[in-house]
Amino acid sequence: MTVLQLRSRVSVWAGKLVVRRIQKKGIDLSRISILAEMTKVPLQRIGTDPVPRLAEIRATEPMHKLELPFDFTAYLVTGYEESRRVLTDRDSYSNDIRHMFSGDGPATADDIGGLGFTDAPLHTRLRKIVTPEFTMRRLARLEPMIEGIADLQLDVLEQAGSGADLAKHLAFPVPFQTICALLGLDYDDRDAFGKLGSARFDATNGAAAAFGAVSAQREFLFDAVARQRLEPGTGLIGQIIRDEGAAISDTDLAGLADGVFTGGYETTAGMISLGTLVLLRNPEHAELVRNGSREEVGRVIDELLRYLTVVQVAFPRFAKRDMLLFGTKIKAGDVILCSLSGANRDPGSAGENPEDFDPYRLPKSAHLAFGHGVHRCVGAELARMELRIVMPKLLKRFPDLAVAKPQEELNFRPLSFVFGVDELPVTF
Repeated sequence: MTVLQLRSRVSVWAGKLVVRRIQKKGIDLSRISILAEMTKVPLQRIGTDPVPRLAEIRATEPMHKLELPFDFTAYLVTGYEESRRVLTDRDSYSNDIRHMFSGDGPATADDIGGLGFTDAPLHTRLRKIVTPEFTMRRLARLEPMIEGIADLQLDVLEQAGSGADLAKHLAFPVPFQTICALLGLDYDDRDAFGKLGSARFDATNGAAAAFGAVSAQREFLFDAVARQRLEPGTGLIGQIIRDEGAAISDTDLAGLADGVFTGGYETTAGMISLGTLVLLRNPEHAELVRNGSREEVGRVIDELLRYLTVVQVAFPRFAKRDMLLFGTKIKAGDVILCSLSGANRDPGSAGENPEDFDPYRLPKSAHLAFGHGVHRCVGAELARMELRIVMPKLLKRFPDLAVAKPQEELNFRPLSFVFGVDELPVTF
């Protein structure tokens, strides 16, 4: 996320470190849950809302110590201003964790790449490579393609008939096909990636299940990069190879592609499904998107991004030195996790009634759904564009659209760094 990135890749970081240690102790990985009960709070929801405990922590503890297995020391930051301060400060924190992996464990430095887990100067160089592709001017060329994909998938949804799954027929295919076209992945790659889905962000089953999905995606991307080294394609991967040549390694290029790919469809897919669910709660809100001006639709989309915050936790930050942070003594190497969903429900930034969805809201500050600072999601404008295209088209095409099940019967992801709903049956 892009989307909207991941986002969400804290699961990869936490899980792989834990796996190395528990395997050395001869412990059965399949029986290990990588998250203690209190550590699950920033990943849990009741319907579309964070659990009340998250707001309690925000109101009473600027720095909430998390109980992690073995000898990890981590703190959760939930306030808006506190999160902005951490996410902006690149001098006090590092995002680079590759030095923690060696060749004797299930994870190596080659498994870690992309923008989220790198520091300057490498991060600066890599971001400079991909940023031009995600400017509004460059993205404008994708608008007709996205509209065409959306129209086609709306046809598919209609043909499936009333009661069909909106997540399957619309929410997933639109961002998935868009990001594949942008990267230049061929149809074989698309099929393979499509089967991996959201497993890499799911903390429910501990580390093993997530690692399987992560490793498989990385293998596919390394293969795609290797093929395009020989014959560069027309998408972003091929363009980077033509521009950079041997100056960019396969690991760094695969990491960039991985971040763009996984951030570019899973988060936006979640936003389309969950955004539809929220809008259909109030006919006035749905009508505002159905027939509103571009500016009005954009404002509703921004409030949906704040309210839903599908990327629940920012990339982990590692303290570079001992320091005093919000009244708590932090040691070098301690981990700071910022709850984006907690920060976006902070009254200090969102204004009155931050727990409510209000398309007319005039927030005090910009939301953090895309993160903040140098690691802010590079694909933020692509995500906004897709949502601005898809949501009005959907509501115009099916003016009597309704969710086919009560909210309490929907399968929300119970413990995922990227929040979502696996199915959304709708009637029309």
